Amino acid sequence: MLPRETLDTTVLPPAERFGMWLELVARTSAPMRVRSAHDEDFIARADFVDLGPIQLISYDYPSLDAFRTPKLIRQSDPELYMLALTTGGVGTSSQDGRRSEIQAGEFTFYNASRPHDLGHHATEPERGQASSIVTIIPHAALPLPPQRMAALYGGRMSGSEGIGALLAQFLIQVTGHPEQYHAADASRLGAVGLDLATTMLGRHLVAEDAVPTEVRRRALLTQVQSYIHRHLGEVTLDPQVVADAHHISVRSLHRLFEGEDATVASYIRDLRLGRCQRDLTDPALRNQPVQTIAARWGFPHKAHFSRAFKAAYGMTPQEHRDNASDLARIVNRQASTVNSGPAD
Repeated sequence: MLPRETLDTTVLPPAERFGMWLELVARTSAPMRVRSAHDEDFIARADFVDLGPIQLISYDYPSLDAFRTPKLIRQSDPELYMLALTTGGVGTSSQDGRRSEIQAGEFTFYNASRPHDLGHHATEPERGQASSIVTIIPHAALPLPPQRMAALYGGRMSGSEGIGALLAQFLIQVTGHPEQYHAADASRLGAVGLDLATTMLGRHLVAEDAVPTEVRRRALLTQVQSYIHRHLGEVTLDPQVVADAHHISVRSLHRLFEGEDATVASYIRDLRLGRCQRDLTDPALRNQPVQTIAARWGFPHKAHFSRAFKAAYGMTPQEHRDNASDLARIVNRQASTVNSGPAD
């Protein structure tokens, strides 16, 4: 599991919760002044996930306003950028004369080394909560021209299309399900998140050329792989379809995969076979014919599927299913024997 630290104000009595939150904010690398109409009972939670080159913080809190003042900057300036995705409620962001209203599903970007103010308010009065995911990026880690970044401060960017949608999905998945990853994955996930953020910001600068070539390549590769995962069950999915969906040539798509362990076609095939293998051993699907499972994952022809499966796993799909069933029976029989023994 990815290392995660959590702060939950509900562990304290209502009267002490806002103070706990102010203490948290004061201890952060870029402290802010915070005010809220809910200071008498501030029910809030923050989950911190460290991914090496970047840090993610998932927030859930009552409506609030926050201010990063020149005095606070003089006291602490860690030289950080903040890329915030609003996931619930409506936000406002203001820096260097630009002010924007941020809806759920949109990003805003600001520089913690310069004064700014933020607001985040719930849109459901009965719940009274707002939520966001903030990506903290050190200035030195973002491979874009620092002198150009001011054009984005306090602005809004879509998290529902293109690279923005992919980045939003990444942030929601990683912060929402850290248990699905190993601690050793943290740095690699951080590199993927940084590449996606860099590419999105570069495109909003209308200066994608400023984004290093390798960063753009990795971001596009992540986008392509995500597309393949989403369309894996479509029989027509092949390199041409993938290339067309991303407005590149098939030749460019193959070049994109040159540094990987698989070609485009083998990447698709191996993913499909992996899904079939998983479903064939799923007890809930044991009554489904093998070919039904194969067709669900893009193998409409029985003979072709059987040959591909045997080449990958050394046995036919039916043999694989039978072996899994035999193993399950053995395990269940052993468990039954242990559980039926005399109690201590």
